[in-house]
Amino acid sequence: MTAPRRLLDLDSRSYERALARRPLVILPVGALEAHGPHLPLGADQIQAESTALELAEAADGLVAPAVAYGSAPAARRFPGTVSLTLAQLSEYAEGVISELARSGVRRLLVLSGHGERGHMAALREAADRAMAHRPELRVAVLCDYEFVYELRGREAPATDGHAGLLETSRLLALAPEAVGADRPVGEYRHSPFVPGTASEADWPESVIGDTRAASAELGRRIQRHVVARLLETVRATLPS
Repeated sequence: MTAPRRLLDLDSRSYERALARRPLVILPVGALEAHGPHLPLGADQIQAESTALELAEAADGLVAPAVAYGSAPAARRFPGTVSLTLAQLSEYAEGVISELARSGVRRLLVLSGHGERGHMAALREAADRAMAHRPELRVAVLCDYEFVYELRGREAPATDGHAGLLETSRLLALAPEAVGADRPVGEYRHSPFVPGTASEADWPESVIGDTRAASAELGRRIQRHVVARLLETVRATLPS
């Protein structure tokens, strides 16, 4: 029987023994955010947790319980989105990271399934403050969509984005039971140079791209690429 990977499944003494080998610990971060009429509100957390478990198996690591909420102001007007302020997210994430370090974690990957710019900046700020107080701690912070979007122009149009072809396919591979039957086509027309979030005219649905060609097969190719790139990144930034 394989050893448990999730901290939720370990008893206190098993956790203590596991930390003696200085394992990689992965902290998944999600967001409760609208992803169109076809994907679940928890799509970002589902992807982050699934990927964290795959990576933990490949890297002989452990997976901490997910941070379930994030900052998602762009989708805040869509039903179901819960968006923390950057300060709220950063303070909470710093507390989690600091407590993991206090308990003995030395190599930590903060793996977000949500990649909004402010959200990621808040996580990086939290990690920076935690490391300033815990010099023995090393942290890398990234969104797995930094690797998913490497496939734009290859596996999907260059304009594909939020809840689009790549993300829909990935959810079909990771959690097919959570994906609805709709295959929307969406466009985001809000200029990055205009302050504020997109209007209903600029972004009528929380989808960017054409999802009609989405498939689990494409999703599995995406996931293999992501896990391989994560392994490369961990080996380079958080060596044992």
